[in-house]
Amino acid sequence: MRLPRPDLRRFHHFMAFGFGSGLAPRAPGTFGTVAAIPVYFAFTTLPFWAYLTLTVLAFGAGVFWCGRAARELGVHDHPGIVWDEIVGYLLTMAWVPYSVNAVLAGFLLFRFFDIVKPFPIKWLDEHVEGGFGIMIDDIVAALYAGGVLYWISGRVAEWR
Repeated sequence: MRLPRPDLRRFHHFMAFGFGSGLAPRAPGTFGTVAAIPVYFAFTTLPFWAYLTLTVLAFGAGVFWCGRAARELGVHDHPGIVWDEIVGYLLTMAWVPYSVNAVLAGFLLFRFFDIVKPFPIKWLDEHVEGGFGIMIDDIVAALYAGGVLYWISGRVAEWR
C-alpha cells in the first residue's frame, strides 16, 4: 500500500514530518531523531526551566500538528510523522549535561526504546488514538532512555 504524501507547504505537515526528515525512504524515525539533534543543540543554550518549558510546548504543539496531519492523510500514525521523535529526543536529553558522548548515547538509547517498545510503550502505541496517541509512546520511550542515560552519566562521572 502506498502511503499518502504530506504537503510540506502546510505548516503542520512540515512540522509533523520533522522539517521533511520523515520523508526518508527508510527508517524515518531514525531520520526524525537525527533532525532533533540541531534542535537539541539550540536548546542547550537555555536555562533548564526554559528547555523544559519549550519541550512541553513542543509536545502540546505535536499533539495538534501530528493529529491534524494524520487525520488529513487518513493514516493514524503515518511512519513519516516524526515530530514525536524530535520531542522524545529532547526529553531524553533534558537531565544530562551536554557532551558529544551524551548526544550519541541519548540517540542510541531513545531509538532502542522507541523501536523495542517495552511495556507500556507498545500498549500505548496500539491503544491510544489521535495526536496524543502519536506522541505519548515516544514520551514514555524518552523517559526510559533518559533514565538510563542519567544513570549512565552518573556512573561515568564516578569513573573519572
